Amino acid sequence: MITAHDLHKAFKTQTGLVQAVSGVDFEARDGRITGLLGPNGAGKTTTLRMLYTLMQPDQGRVEVDGIDAASNPAAVRRALGVLPDARGVYKRLTARENISYFGELHGMSKSQIAARTAALSAALDMGEILDRQTEGFSQGQRTKTAIARALVHDPRNVILDEPTNGLDVMTTRAMRAFLQQLRNEGRCVIFSSHIMQEVAALCDRIVIIAKGRVVAAGTADELRATFGEANLEDAFVKAIGSEEGLHA
Repeated sequence: MITAHDLHKAFKTQTGLVQAVSGVDFEARDGRITGLLGPNGAGKTTTLRMLYTLMQPDQGRVEVDGIDAASNPAAVRRALGVLPDARGVYKRLTARENISYFGELHGMSKSQIAARTAALSAALDMGEILDRQTEGFSQGQRTKTAIARALVHDPRNVILDEPTNGLDVMTTRAMRAFLQQLRNEGRCVIFSSHIMQEVAALCDRIVIIAKGRVVAAGTADELRATFGEANLEDAFVKAIGSEEGLHA
């Protein structure tokens, strides 16, 4: 389980401080997919970076499986599998070698790495690319490789920043099926997106973020009911645009 407690984060710019995140607070439970939904610049990626310890919050705290990220960041990182917004792969290595390298960083044995690589390759349909050098990979192939290496150590908690961004239709469908498989295995899955259909189809719970704060949270049905709309897109527009929502 991953919990964000009153997260705040500001950045210095030439014109002064920019408040990227202002009191984000939510809980992502095991065996569920929790979606962070918001427009570009809403604070989703900054929030995720604080969750996986790349950034420290100015205020608030992050807990992963009850472990405080500030006091024990190494243990939190071991409990997480992360697909960040920047997901380059080592171009001179094959997909298999990319995955193996990350397994070695996690202290895994060769037999453990081989078993996990086989399982992830099957789940992500990587058989044809596993032993190819990653230079020249399509975006979908790079994303699959990046996800496999992020999950090689078999983490119980998974954070994915816009995992289907730029993918074609068939690869997107395969990625959605993979996310559902992670949920069915009892893992805690958080992913960010600005694609309404994707969030509605996949998420057990949706957290809407706008202007650095949570403006609404619940199931798709609950959000539609809260804002009196028949579809999630209209509920989303009302949530991010209403003055009441921005101060909820």
